[in-house]
Amino acid sequence: MTEQKKVQRTLVGRVVSDKRQKTVTVLVERRIQHPIYGKFIARSKKYSAHDESGQYHLNDVVEIAESRPISKTKSWVVSRLITKGQVI
Repeated sequence: MTEQKKVQRTLVGRVVSDKRQKTVTVLVERRIQHPIYGKFIARSKKYSAHDESGQYHLNDVVEIAESRPISKTKSWVVSRLITKGQVI
């Protein structure tokens, strides 16, 4: 019997809050097409992701990966930084 590697789901989003310890809130936006009218609609969802070292900050674009449940609201871990956020 061969071992099958489980595919890990990943999402790309923007950090909208870094106020909690070891946790960042990531906003993931996606565009879907309306089933009847065909217009593209923006849909978004916020995910709480684990950030052990606290290195990700506001407006950073990050990739998050699904993991085991870490707490009541956290089942995602920040896997890598894609682009650094601009400081205004």
